Amino acid sequence: MTQDVDVVAHLGDCFDATYRGLGELAPLMSNDAFVVVTHEMSRSFGEVALSMREYMNRPLVPLPVISALLARSNTLDPSGTLTLYAVAVVLGPRLLVSLRDALEIVSEPRAREIFDEGQLVTVRQVRRVGELVAEPGIDETSWLAGVRELGDMVEFGQNAESFGLFR
Repeated sequence: MTQDVDVVAHLGDCFDATYRGLGELAPLMSNDAFVVVTHEMSRSFGEVALSMREYMNRPLVPLPVISALLARSNTLDPSGTLTLYAVAVVLGPRLLVSLRDALEIVSEPRAREIFDEGQLVTVRQVRRVGELVAEPGIDETSWLAGVRELGDMVEFGQNAESFGLFR
């Protein structure tokens, strides 16, 4: 049971960092559509973080690499395009791998239920970004320079595939 709580705590920290980071960045974005979507995404990730916090009955501590990734995405591109890219291509897949790995080792039914919800939320948000940026008018060349930097940022931080299961 202790291992289950440790895994939930770590993933809760991941979701909390995503929730807080997106919530803080949304009002700074220059693209109004991205502001709305980012606020909604933040709330979705926040609901999962809340479930994890309630499961553990203790506060979450945002995972620094996720907080840094989101903050850097906004610094590189204040329109919000790069932040959404970060969610869909850098952050989302690593969250999904972490959740998949957690489901392989966690046995407690409520924790597994929360991880399943985390997977659904993450997939929904990745798809939502894909639909949004597929619309005409998104200038990819303006933010491509930051794409490699964001990927390198998490990979050099020992997060090539996932955010792990423990701090």
